[in-house]
Amino acid sequence: MNGKRLSGLLALCLLLGLTACGGGGESSSPGDGSEPPSVSTLAPVEEPDQSQEPEEPVYPYAAPLTGEGLMEDVSGQRPIAIMLNNLSKALPQAGVAQADVIYEIVAEGGITRMLALFQDVEGVGEIGTVRSARDYYVSLAYGHDAIFLHAGGSPQAYDLIQSLGMTALDCVNGPYEGDLFWRDQERRQTAGLEHSVLTSGQAIQELLPTYSRVDPEHRADFSVGWTFDEEAPAGGEPARVLTVPFSNYKTGVFTYDGDTDRYWILQHINGADKEYVDANTGERVEVSNVLVLYTDVSRVPGDTAGRMSVRTTGSGEGLLCRNGQLYPIRWEREGQDRCYSFLDQAGQPIPLDVGSSYINVVASSAEVFWE
Repeated sequence: MNGKRLSGLLALCLLLGLTACGGGGESSSPGDGSEPPSVSTLAPVEEPDQSQEPEEPVYPYAAPLTGEGLMEDVSGQRPIAIMLNNLSKALPQAGVAQADVIYEIVAEGGITRMLALFQDVEGVGEIGTVRSARDYYVSLAYGHDAIFLHAGGSPQAYDLIQSLGMTALDCVNGPYEGDLFWRDQERRQTAGLEHSVLTSGQAIQELLPTYSRVDPEHRADFSVGWTFDEEAPAGGEPARVLTVPFSNYKTGVFTYDGDTDRYWILQHINGADKEYVDANTGERVEVSNVLVLYTDVSRVPGDTAGRMSVRTTGSGEGLLCRNGQLYPIRWEREGQDRCYSFLDQAGQPIPLDVGSSYINVVASSAEVFWE
């Protein structure tokens, strides 16, 4: 064999050997005459484990009114409490779908008003319509150490605001109309002047820091004290629908939706059924917890307008609906500067479901029923 040919073949074999070892050279591409690597020589590809669910985020803090996880501590921040109109012609209310807590109590003539609490109003949009205060709503707002927004009030409400030294921002008897509050012109035409007052999350966020009399931080000893647990406690009774009569004028109906694990609300007002929706979105309002608190309700003696007296301190019986289950409870409130406490039949705090709550405060004689 020719020596030069042999040397050439040896050089070619050496070159091919180095290429096959991948000594930093470029990989071969189809059409360059090289053979593709055998499938058996490729590194195995690990398939993702489909059985493992994504980890739940870990939140270091919880919202004091809902128990929802948060990345920052807001427990020192005072909530906003807003009086809401609930006359039929003034519906729908705005902003209620984002309220953390809604209280509903009867007023004169069998109508009801509501107090909506927001731990944070960022992104809420318009809120209202804002209506006049009653002393029992003042008491509840004060118990939450809230910044209280209202449009007028009864003599009893103004007396209590003054005696408590409460932070109350009033559209009617204050310098706030035109900036913190305004009149919606469409509602003014269709429902009347007194049913047209609105505020908004943006206005509250922008203006409250400019008011020297408004302290955004809770007093040092304040605590809501509510407990939350996504797991329902034992001992509940199945209840899909809860019906809460306030008067001949108003009845609330709360229906459990198993798909969302929440309750949607129907208002039976003055003989007509009205689904409780938010004017900002047109969507129905849903809550995680529905509570009924029985108490003493009577006419204020000598009040020519027929205003009501409602006891909000002391103790009484009640009901809690959560996760489609109903629990008999006991409520306690030691004083005007405290929130309600909710206890089970053994006298221990009963956990609310994580999420928003709707609290009906009714007369002890109210014929509440469920199915």
